[in-house]
Amino acid sequence: MADEFDVPESHPRYESLLTRHRIEAGVEKGITSTQGLIAEGRGEAFDYLLGERTTESADEAERVAAASLLLADHPVFSVNGNVAALVPGEIVELAEATGADIEVNLFNRTEERMEAIADHLREHGASEVKGLRADGRIPGLDHERAKVDADGIESADVVVVPLEDGDRAEALDSMGKTEIVIDLNPLSRSAQVAAVPIVDNILRAVPNITAHARELADEPASTLETIVSEFDSDAALAAAEEAIRHGDLQ
Repeated sequence: MADEFDVPESHPRYESLLTRHRIEAGVEKGITSTQGLIAEGRGEAFDYLLGERTTESADEAERVAAASLLLADHPVFSVNGNVAALVPGEIVELAEATGADIEVNLFNRTEERMEAIADHLREHGASEVKGLRADGRIPGLDHERAKVDADGIESADVVVVPLEDGDRAEALDSMGKTEIVIDLNPLSRSAQVAAVPIVDNILRAVPNITAHARELADEPASTLETIVSEFDSDAALAAAEEAIRHGDLQ
């Protein structure tokens, strides 16, 4: 990552500046919509209040996410423009570590953007990218994010939905999906409906989940099930809100 732009990793705002750089580059490449710039700014504000760090409760949620993905019969990682711009290689690594499919799903969907994102993910090592067929549907949605692959998100049992629209998160919940949501706002609808809400920057969260997945890969299913069953999503959200409201800002 250090070669991507001319700011040393020792810079106190390195991660924030890297995030902005990747989103800007994503817009230029046709991956990220201009609305994604606004969404990124909102998330960055929450990350600043968190102290731009992975809290203990977020790390616990990331471990639970890893266990959930390893237990899943058909896990899928949902990718929008911002996600593709921010963590393309990290997504591929997580998918490989957990056996998850990768599927592109967009609110501002065009064939050009879908193809651009799929190509971008392939450039970063993805062997297969779903979402282009759109032969399945999420009930209850009247916009483009309802379009999914029948053998992807529609048939998944566990879905990772980072930087997610609240209405689609609610729709997936109504379908009975186990949702792992990465969202820096613990009060968002997405985080509130998630089985595993991860209140962390996606740049930190995805590699952390991958690391936990590799650590847990040889554990028996009973151990993974215990990790998942003991997780309290309400407590995780409360801890994140507490960190945001009362954190020691530097």
